Amino acid sequence: MSILDKIIALDKSLLIYLNNLGSEKWDGFWLAITHQYNWIPLFLFMFFLIFKVYGFKKGLIIILLTAVFVGFTDQFGNLIKHTFGRLRPNNDPTVKNLIRIVYSPHSFSFVSGHATNSTANTVLIYLLLKKHFKYTWLLFAWPLVFAYSRVYLGVHYPIDVLSGALLGLILGFGFYKICFFVLGKVGSSKD
Repeated sequence: MSILDKIIALDKSLLIYLNNLGSEKWDGFWLAITHQYNWIPLFLFMFFLIFKVYGFKKGLIIILLTAVFVGFTDQFGNLIKHTFGRLRPNNDPTVKNLIRIVYSPHSFSFVSGHATNSTANTVLIYLLLKKHFKYTWLLFAWPLVFAYSRVYLGVHYPIDVLSGALLGLILGFGFYKICFFVLGKVGSSKD
């Protein structure tokens, strides 16, 4: 058995263990967690903080850049998914009968777009706000809970989520550098 085979076997075992910790009484909660629309109040709160710190003009630029970054991250994640073509656990015949399937998408699994996008955007917002607010690090609870929901629901393996989070860290830092550069071109005044 190769090292890659051992990693994949461990990944499947960890998924089976973590996924089977769930119970029907919590399924509705984790389904709600996994849907991006339910996080709109958090996004609005982040936007409020951005506008408070950077003013209207720069705040609007940050929001527009964030929308572009979300689109890029989503499409980049889809490119990776189609390149690797890893079946989601809920579609994988080697594990689907061993896990609790709460939700059944049919796209590919590696990497988790939820983990990538939420981590990338949290890193970006954190870096933009950390000097202005003491508890900005608490925003990282969002991608952690959001990403875990994917394992709970049986739609991603732990490696998909961890790889997505790592990719999100890299992209988020890169987005921050781009955002910082663009904001520097706009000028130093707060509107």
